[in-house]
Amino acid sequence: MNAPRKVAFHTLGCKLNYSETSAIARLLMENGYEKVDFTEPSDVYIINTCSVTANADKECKQIVRNALRVSPDAYVVIVGCYAQLKPEEISRIDGVDLVLGASEKFKLLNYLDDITKRSKAKVISCEIETADFFTDAWSAGDRTRAFLKVQDGCDYSCTFCTIPLARGKSRSDSVENAVLNARKIAASGVKEIVLTGVNLGDFGKGQNGGKKKDSTFIDLIKELDTVEAIARFRISSIEPNLITDAVIEFVANSKRFTPHFHIPLQSGSDRILKLMKRRYLTAGYTERITKIKSLMPHACLGVDVIVGFPGESEADFLETYNYLNALPIAYLHVFTYSERDDTEAIHLSGTVPMAERKKRNKMLRILSAKKLRDFYMQHLNTEREVLFEEAGEDGIRYGFTDNYIKVRTTDPSFKRNQITRLTLGQAELLCTQPSITPSKTFSASISLS
Repeated sequence: MNAPRKVAFHTLGCKLNYSETSAIARLLMENGYEKVDFTEPSDVYIINTCSVTANADKECKQIVRNALRVSPDAYVVIVGCYAQLKPEEISRIDGVDLVLGASEKFKLLNYLDDITKRSKAKVISCEIETADFFTDAWSAGDRTRAFLKVQDGCDYSCTFCTIPLARGKSRSDSVENAVLNARKIAASGVKEIVLTGVNLGDFGKGQNGGKKKDSTFIDLIKELDTVEAIARFRISSIEPNLITDAVIEFVANSKRFTPHFHIPLQSGSDRILKLMKRRYLTAGYTERITKIKSLMPHACLGVDVIVGFPGESEADFLETYNYLNALPIAYLHVFTYSERDDTEAIHLSGTVPMAERKKRNKMLRILSAKKLRDFYMQHLNTEREVLFEEAGEDGIRYGFTDNYIKVRTTDPSFKRNQITRLTLGQAELLCTQPSITPSKTFSASISLS
């Protein structure tokens, strides 16, 4: 009997990519493949790419080289956003055998009958308009947390973004199927589900092939809240114009949805927001933040921001810096603007020198560290529930509170995938667990690393 083919995966980019990689992996394993680590010898290597990083080409080349050093005769497949946007460019990378576009990646099994190395990569691409169907997916492997895909694509036209070109129109799972998948995930023992999508708040569009919404994001989260076997649902990222009062109020009163929102801003300058063609201005963004904090003062708020967008003057950047500094947020994800083919922004005047972009990025990253420390210190000596993960080789076990504070402990009594109520302390302090064993003190502290 022949040994099963081995397949290894490498994923770049967002949580959505990770959920889709897991779905492809499950499909292959159900059809006789053995999944191995990407550093191990394998018959097939599959690289799920991202188009957000500025050096996607360089990154992809390096990953291919790493794989072929281990298994020189392995069959290399590239999927993902970069594969949809630049298929011919990828096909010229030495060692690549197959490039699949957005409508083909979930049909990968159909293309693996012959995995003989090719002298020239085969490209099976598509017009992005054909990627008009929804394929559900969720991540597997981490028995503490899973990423559940409920939405794909985007109908927005932000001038800096290639995602609509890489993923197509907005479309969604049905509420019923999303709940069914949540129950499947719960059956594997997972305690937390992170909802993912390209434009998550646009959930409901494109269901059953239609253009009108049969349901909305609030309908989805209300039904998911009934899945008792899942202790926590976390919303990965949601546009400020789509985080409605109804959503905020529901999360504030939910037993399962966590008080943690990641809300893209991109700029604190209204002039730049208009150039970006975002669907809100700073006044509306402030109103959303204020609403959340009024109902959930303990909520963790994360923000995406882009520096160095074409036309961003020093005054625009300082306006962004001061605006963010005044907001009650916990952390920033800072992106340095990079030019993208086929976007409106590439044609805008006022290019910001790269050195200046990097300087602005550093300033905001320093601000983010300050914000995070302040948020953590606000919760010093307060009680929160912590979901613990696997301990590392150094014996330190990390976990996250419901409001996304990272906690660490060396106490072996805290088990993986266990939710424990703790009093949070600094590294030099000890955290007590009064609600369970008042006399015992645990070494569990806020982690600022």
